Amino acid sequence: MTKLFGTIALGILGLVFLSVGIKINEPYLISLRGSGAVALSIASNIVFMFLIRRGYWNGRGAPGRLLILLWCLPSLSMLYAYVSFEAGKRGVLRTDVVRAHILGRHFVVGYSSFDEVAPLAEKGLISGVYVSRHNVAGRTTEALKSEIAALQDRRRIAGLPPLIVAADQEGGIVSHLSPPLTALPPLSTLAGLPADIRAKRAEEFGRIHGQELAALGVNQDFAPVLDLRPEASHNRFDFNTLINQRAISGDPAAVTDVALAYIRGLEASGVAATVKHFPGLGRVRADTHHFNADLDTPLTVLEASDWRPFREVLAGSRAQLMIGHVTLTAVDPDRPASHSKRIVDEIIRQKWNYQGVIITDDLVMGAIYRHNICTAVVEALNAGVDLLLVAFDGSQFYRIFACASDAFGQGKLDTVMLRESEARLERTLPSD
Repeated sequence: MTKLFGTIALGILGLVFLSVGIKINEPYLISLRGSGAVALSIASNIVFMFLIRRGYWNGRGAPGRLLILLWCLPSLSMLYAYVSFEAGKRGVLRTDVVRAHILGRHFVVGYSSFDEVAPLAEKGLISGVYVSRHNVAGRTTEALKSEIAALQDRRRIAGLPPLIVAADQEGGIVSHLSPPLTALPPLSTLAGLPADIRAKRAEEFGRIHGQELAALGVNQDFAPVLDLRPEASHNRFDFNTLINQRAISGDPAAVTDVALAYIRGLEASGVAATVKHFPGLGRVRADTHHFNADLDTPLTVLEASDWRPFREVLAGSRAQLMIGHVTLTAVDPDRPASHSKRIVDEIIRQKWNYQGVIITDDLVMGAIYRHNICTAVVEALNAGVDLLLVAFDGSQFYRIFACASDAFGQGKLDTVMLRESEARLERTLPSD
């Protein structure tokens, strides 16, 4: 009986190892790549040798042989995943110059190393980089500043526009570059102050962030948050968004006042603001990092409350707009807002007449990545979204760019939308 249970346990564990090997390039297994994958491969080979030495091949019949064959597969599957990834990467890096420049202007990517991202920057395969906590961990500000400057130098030598260099520096719990930058409290701490004082303090916060980001070479801040704070934290499955802790206020007027003042402070140092996360996360009951999320609130309610800060701040500043992966069921129940033409083109572009830059929230999120990501990429570009963000796992860029490239080659991208987007980007993005 003990041997039977041991064999069953080894079989289940072998299936787990095999599944991990097949999916090793998926975003949710990012922590297992590199040394983790090597350790898994070594472990699977040790089990394989153990089974051989214990006589499973000759002494346990067909079940023993199947178990041994199962434990051969994890290493092979990881090797196959690695080769497939490298082949896809090589294909993207060999994209012809014209296509690279047409499509590359629409991508902002997170990265782990200079050597990884430099070829993308100098070939025009991306228009920007996203700098996060892992880029500053254990490093000096001078090291990061030199790295960003080197990337910009490569762009200049290649005759390409300067890179967008973006960061998430909201204050409070989302201050990805603190340390080494100053850790400011969230903007919500200002919402209850008298109007004149809160505006002054919010602008001061923006100036601090703007000056410190600009000194690093960062020219885009993914802040401030304009989602209205919910009356109570009703989302038990909100593991990452934590909008209840990040939102400025539940009062649209207070959100608008604080946000506009903060943006003035950022822009004083030449750092662009990006307001987020339209159409709003305060009312949804799921975390788009992991799950689909529906926003079922009637449009009349949203227009009178949740959307007021977005409309007023976009009209009163040069801020860009980040569009989230919430599904606005009253307008387009079939897809998230981030790739819905009914929302991007008909509401934001036509009804609101907003002609600034729109960027998606990170495409490496469950609400997008668990579905057909190629469809999301194509629909977003055809809807009039200007920039696609690939932040959490920058290596997914190769797959996502390939989606856009294949669609371009097959004539599935709307050339009119691409030209209009190019014009918006040329008007608003960094210049020498």
